Amino acid sequence: MKRKQDTAVNPYKVPDDEIQAATALLRAGETVVFPTETVYGLGADASNPLAVRKIFEIKNRPNYHPLIVHIAAASQLSTWAREIPDAAWRLAEAFWPGPLTLILQRSSQVPNEVTGGQDTVGLRVPDHPVATALLRVFGGGIAAPSANRFGQVSPTTAQHVHDKLGSKVGMILDGGACRIGVESTIISLTHGEATLLRPGGLPVEAIEYTLNQKVSLAQSVTSKLLRAPGMLDSHYAPTTPIEIYPADELWHRVYQLAKLGHKVAVLNLSANSDVSHIVGITSLQMPLMADEYGRELYATLHRIDHANFDCILAEAPPTQQEWVAINDRMRRAAQGTSKTISDMALPGTTNM
Repeated sequence: MKRKQDTAVNPYKVPDDEIQAATALLRAGETVVFPTETVYGLGADASNPLAVRKIFEIKNRPNYHPLIVHIAAASQLSTWAREIPDAAWRLAEAFWPGPLTLILQRSSQVPNEVTGGQDTVGLRVPDHPVATALLRVFGGGIAAPSANRFGQVSPTTAQHVHDKLGSKVGMILDGGACRIGVESTIISLTHGEATLLRPGGLPVEAIEYTLNQKVSLAQSVTSKLLRAPGMLDSHYAPTTPIEIYPADELWHRVYQLAKLGHKVAVLNLSANSDVSHIVGITSLQMPLMADEYGRELYATLHRIDHANFDCILAEAPPTQQEWVAINDRMRRAAQGTSKTISDMALPGTTNM
């Protein structure tokens, strides 16, 4: 078996011995990081309370914040959930494996550590060959949030995990860059109707079409009443402060901060004049298609954090339905940064 912190080098097919090594670690109560089509997950045996607690310790995650249990196939639903409605089976048949998490009534097998003490559990079948191989060999459920510090930007490459969690995890399986790049859509089916708890990689319209009914929106929640991950107002945040502006206001704010001497990264969608000659401004042209934008968003935020910019100014994404998940992540990221741009000291000074 490989030493702790080994990483599989083949991004397309992890060798069988790596899968076996990861399985052995999971069965021994250790953590394993694995890729999915959405983001990289920090996994532990979902039936082992002590192993699940390690996830919370590594991430510094509040223990009331529930986890998603990843399973190999929809046939395992009844192991982890009870009173499974017909809608769950229809959605599973249509979209699993894929970026959809279903919130259902938990079975007696699910530890409190997984659910934050609630009576529901989140379940999904990921659509990535490495995750599929790991789940099939392991045989059980793997509880796994994103493999990052709680509230920070999710990782979409193995390197992102190395940079943030380092030797804290038992093993990292490298499956290359995540294909979707934002987390799964979360739908609750516990009260007789489908309720959207978190927009994500699967459009809500596809769910509504499959169920032939409208999906309702979750009401605002307190931190102690979270039904699913990613529902806090502040989440997915880079360490670099970020603000979001409409296109017609963005560049005024950019020039304002640059004149004050700040190093500004601009996430730009609209065409703009060349700013390469202006000291302190780096314009990053983001994709115009929502799926491509989502694939690049977290990786771009990670790169900006590494480049030591003072702040990020982002052009507000479009408001069409396909951009709902992107707008959600951007809004929560802006609320989740540890300081605001207005808190920043001028270059060469300090805040007291």
